[in-house]
Amino acid sequence: MKVYFYSLGCKVNSYDTETMKEQFRADGWTISPVPEGCQCIVVNSCTVTAVSDQKTRQAVRRFKRTVPGAAVVLTGCLPQAFPQQAMDLQAADIVVGNRDHKRILAAVHQFLERREQDSRIVDIELYDHRTEEFESTSIEAFEGRTRAVIKIQDGCNRYCSYCIIPTARGRSRSRSMESIAEELRKIKDAGFREMVLVGINLTCYGLDNGHSFVDPIALACSYGFERVRIGSLEYDNITDEAIQKLTELPNFCPQFHVSLQAGCDKTLKNMRRHYTTGEYAETCEKLRRAFPDATITTDIMVGFPEETEEDFRESLNFARRIGFEKIHVFPYSPRKGTKAAEISPQIPKSVKTDRSHQMLAVAEEIRSDFLNRQIGKTVNVLCETYENGLIHGYTENYTPVRFPAPSPRNNEIVPVTITEVRDGACFGELH
Repeated sequence: MKVYFYSLGCKVNSYDTETMKEQFRADGWTISPVPEGCQCIVVNSCTVTAVSDQKTRQAVRRFKRTVPGAAVVLTGCLPQAFPQQAMDLQAADIVVGNRDHKRILAAVHQFLERREQDSRIVDIELYDHRTEEFESTSIEAFEGRTRAVIKIQDGCNRYCSYCIIPTARGRSRSRSMESIAEELRKIKDAGFREMVLVGINLTCYGLDNGHSFVDPIALACSYGFERVRIGSLEYDNITDEAIQKLTELPNFCPQFHVSLQAGCDKTLKNMRRHYTTGEYAETCEKLRRAFPDATITTDIMVGFPEETEEDFRESLNFARRIGFEKIHVFPYSPRKGTKAAEISPQIPKSVKTDRSHQMLAVAEEIRSDFLNRQIGKTVNVLCETYENGLIHGYTENYTPVRFPAPSPRNNEIVPVTITEVRDGACFGELH
């Protein structure tokens, strides 16, 4: 029996996909790199934007059309946040929410046994905020990857006015330190040299179990990984004490993706982001003082309801002021069930498109300046892939580097001197 997985969205979703692979693998299934010839196809959806929903629907319909004999499973954030929309997608044979991943395997067996009948299965259980706990899972293998990922936190309590994630993921909850330690041991024994801690709102780790988000980072560093990296952060709880503790961890990677969303105080207030641009800038300054080689990347949304041209200009100028090493730019997308979707009128699509292009141009300008400043430096690169005589890898601060080599050196960390920049990456030679 073969199964194919198609995952959309964030690193947390990718981790969830890996846990599902582990369950199928333990049940005797073969994980296929292609959907053709599979008895089951699992689509792990993202619903952060309307575009994400569209991609999910297109994928489910495409797989049902091209592999008609397979059981097509729809899971992830879309069915959890919008159960009716997921149930209406008839191309999905099995629909399971985010909190029910462990039920998927049994549902697949049930469907395959009864497929002659009308055996469509819909199993979506809503989050109970009063009793919900972190669902601990474990992964021992990350196929084809040189870095491992551990999910240590799930859910979010913020309820930003544009965001459906608290509905899709539930309230914030932390994984126990004991469970994290158990998975760290397995990952270390598997030979990984770099690992990444991820969560939906990582800086809220520990608020429900007496810890700080720095504690699992320190724990991971204590296991002797050459590199310990963290996923996306919110502004919350990045205190002076937390920054100081991170500087004391020699194998901690100074790469910080701190979500901004808007560089205008009025827009931030409308978004319910609970910080000002001044407070955000001060945190960035502290991080750069503490970590001279740090990269700070972010997300910026354009075209939020009531964003004027002047508000947008403030965001553009703020992006330049911080000098983000990379910016993920996206237009605001109304999500049913959120406060921002109720605001009228919304910004026209043409305006959002124009603002996206302008912000992307600024992002590219800042990115290019950063990459060119790396020329002449000798950096440590974790070798990941080998294509056309070039090794592709990343530095500690996640700068992409490529260099010529006669053969692959996957999972090795090597010194490379940067000589030029092209195609959005640094190129160099082995030092």
